[in-house]
Amino acid sequence: MGKITVVGLGPGRAGLITREAWELMEKADDLRLRTGIHPTVSALDDAGVKYTTYDHMYETAGSFAELYDSIAKNLADDAKDKDIVYAVPGSPLVAEQTVVLLRDMSRRPGAGFKLTILPGMSFAEVLYTELGIDPLGGVAILDAEDIESLPPDNKLGLVVTQVYDTRTASDAKLSLMDIYPEDYEVIFVYHLGMSDEDLRHIPLYELDRQKDIDHLTSVFVPIRK
Repeated sequence: MGKITVVGLGPGRAGLITREAWELMEKADDLRLRTGIHPTVSALDDAGVKYTTYDHMYETAGSFAELYDSIAKNLADDAKDKDIVYAVPGSPLVAEQTVVLLRDMSRRPGAGFKLTILPGMSFAEVLYTELGIDPLGGVAILDAEDIESLPPDNKLGLVVTQVYDTRTASDAKLSLMDIYPEDYEVIFVYHLGMSDEDLRHIPLYELDRQKDIDHLTSVFVPIRK
């Protein structure tokens, strides 16, 4: 029986990767990244760390649900006779559907592999620091595609992740405008924790009009007063 050890690549700077995760990636015989499109991957390249990625699956999957399921199944199948270190952006325990799927698979009878999930730093900790937010005051974190599950009487601050292109931003905006006024001030979070970080206060209706939306974009919606 093999083993999958899941580690986090941190939110954007290599210095935010835990020491434990870095050492495991350096020593891994089989290191796999969910995606190589992440700022900290360049630090792995500079250190000569060898890895493979699942980026090729993004090109053929019909949906993110199908993509994540394919990645998890591939990892589970391969781990039946080898040890794999699997690295994901941010923290393995925050907004990582492949990790949720792997956890469910590992609990089934006859799974054929062991799963270890190590803690890591997510973008959320950096966001709390940059915005001076105490999460004990109430913060919800949702994937942009799950905003419709947000109750209309939401009383929590809201972090919307995976706002990776204009279409996603437009869909998120429309869903949020069912709950908040169109001119409600939100914070457009661009490249959090990186040298070109930008925390931009904008009215909600301008969310999809930003020119620099990419895979490292999130949105913070403050608590309604």
